[in-house]
Amino acid sequence: MKTYTVAVLGATGAVGREMISILEERNFPVGKLVPLASARSAGSTIPFRGEDVTVIEATPDSFKGVDIVLGASPNKLAKEMAPHIVAAGAVFVDNSSAFRLYDDVPLVIPEINPEDVKKHKGIISNPNCSTIVSLVAVNAINKLSPIKAMTVSTYQAVSGAGAGGPVELKSQVEAIAEGKEIEKKIFPYQIAYNLIPQIGDFTENGYTTEEMKMQNEGRKILHLPELLVGCTCVRVPVFRSHSISITLATETPISVEDAKAAIANAEGCRLVDDPANKSYPMPLDTSDQDIVFVGRIRKDLTNPNGLTLWCCGDQVRKGAATNTIQIAELLIK
Repeated sequence: MKTYTVAVLGATGAVGREMISILEERNFPVGKLVPLASARSAGSTIPFRGEDVTVIEATPDSFKGVDIVLGASPNKLAKEMAPHIVAAGAVFVDNSSAFRLYDDVPLVIPEINPEDVKKHKGIISNPNCSTIVSLVAVNAINKLSPIKAMTVSTYQAVSGAGAGGPVELKSQVEAIAEGKEIEKKIFPYQIAYNLIPQIGDFTENGYTTEEMKMQNEGRKILHLPELLVGCTCVRVPVFRSHSISITLATETPISVEDAKAAIANAEGCRLVDDPANKSYPMPLDTSDQDIVFVGRIRKDLTNPNGLTLWCCGDQVRKGAATNTIQIAELLIK
């Protein structure tokens, strides 16, 4: 079997570590692993296949001899390193938002638009975590009849803010229980026992940058340039796995029964929809795995062509690390 030299840019962060774990879990044909991070992390080690691999400082010269670079770094570093990655002849599969809307950069969810991988010119982008979970959930419906519009509310776990998110939630819960003053470092307000209706910066239209990703990325991935999405993103005191409410309108009406049947057979989905027995998707059930759970499917009472559903998915795995590696798997086929 052919093997590949794989670098992980941002290897010591939450998503980077998850990528390395999933490379091993999925038995990706890694001949050599090159963990790259900042100078501060250089010299530390990361376990991979029973050995400790030393982290190397990421520099423009780090990519010689590398076949695939998995990006788990912030936008700034991704933009800085991308030209050097491409010049070295590697393919950059990037989880940042830096290149997602570039016309010449494919934006890929393997269950939806795997063919777009072939259009790459050295860079392939991984979509936003909530976009991935949402579109995997509705893709089967879109195949029955194209989606014209969606109204979406996301309930995003603290792990979506990085490794410090769960730490801050846990410490605040403990501080409140002990009657101590809470500390706020990751989030602008207390997240324990609270909701924060802002993720990303506000734009001129009143939506945040995170909210606009659902429409802008959805249009590109689904190949629906006229798709309209109204989105509200909320940070919730859940450790892991995003939950999302979606009301969508299709070109022609779709019955609840047909929608359920399509989702039950859709790649990457699991239908969890038995309200009589209190069976529906929840973040606790979807954490630490890669399937998007979909349920609460019902007719929209305001639109004869509308359906409403609820879905949950692990944003660290399927929403970031696993989707990136699935793209790399498409590359080597």
